[in-house]
Amino acid sequence: MINIGIVGGTGYTGVELLRILATHPEARIAAITSRKEAGMPVADMYPSLRGHVDLAFTTPDEALLADCDIVFFATPHGVAMSQARELLAAGTKIVDLAADFRLQDTAVFEKWYGMPHACPEILREAVYGLPELNRDALKKARVVGNPGCYPTSVQLGFAPLLAQADLIDAAHLIANSASGVSGAGRKAELGSLYSEAADNFRAYGVKGHRHGPEINEQLRRIGGHDGVHCIFVPHLIPMIRGIHSTLYARLTGRGQGTDLQALFEDFYRGEPFVDVLPAGSAPDTRSVRASNVARIAVHKPAHDTVMVLVVEDNLTKGASGQAVQCMNVLFGLPETTGLQHVPVLP
Repeated sequence: MINIGIVGGTGYTGVELLRILATHPEARIAAITSRKEAGMPVADMYPSLRGHVDLAFTTPDEALLADCDIVFFATPHGVAMSQARELLAAGTKIVDLAADFRLQDTAVFEKWYGMPHACPEILREAVYGLPELNRDALKKARVVGNPGCYPTSVQLGFAPLLAQADLIDAAHLIANSASGVSGAGRKAELGSLYSEAADNFRAYGVKGHRHGPEINEQLRRIGGHDGVHCIFVPHLIPMIRGIHSTLYARLTGRGQGTDLQALFEDFYRGEPFVDVLPAGSAPDTRSVRASNVARIAVHKPAHDTVMVLVVEDNLTKGASGQAVQCMNVLFGLPETTGLQHVPVLP
């Protein structure tokens, strides 16, 4: 059994981790922390976990995190890096669901997250946790930076086009993405109030969103050069969970002659959590609700344009499910262990 600690278990990614790990056959949740809710049984806060999680929240000081095999940080940015040295010294692996170990350029991190990086030497060894594109590196990792929800959808959609040279004009990519309100986290904010978010659809972060640098850093890694650039515009959609990304790229002459459907099917062949839909399809978010699956459809609306549609659950494949997928890779388990949930419908 894998002994697991969860730091910050009261938010949406925390309870999603608990939901998944509660039925994971190789997982034992040893500790879950919350300073504010210390002493409260988890099932009192989340009745959906009654009979599945018998732990109470403890303070980080009381939790024996260094005795765990792995610790998930479902916390605000800055928390994981403040505890990373101590945990790694004890032999504990780390998966951070925030941004502490995503961006390799500390100057970019400090610009977008407004804080100095506490352990740049650990950041240098951190592995970006998108298994479909980084599986071999994950197998040897001690620290995993779990991808953001939007970046997961954008990378999975563009990767087959960027992995081969000269299929698209990589300098002029567009990602038009929409997320459910749970992407903002479990906190009281004006924009997340029902009367503000319901019956409404709006763009935000138009002048720049912190997922933009993450998207571009990883797309450049996939493409193998610094000439890759993606314009990213996020939107808030009036639903609880789910992401829909519509991606656009200009095809080169070589790309115009490529069978794009076959390209995507071959690229993701054998991937348990990426479903390339039949030609002409259009995925919807409820087809992945509460599952770790991303569904992709590729279209060619004009001879020189490719459009890729990607859907995922922002809390599962976009966050906690992907974190557990990374844990499975770290410990040599079948990647699907504990993650074969059928999407919820309606």
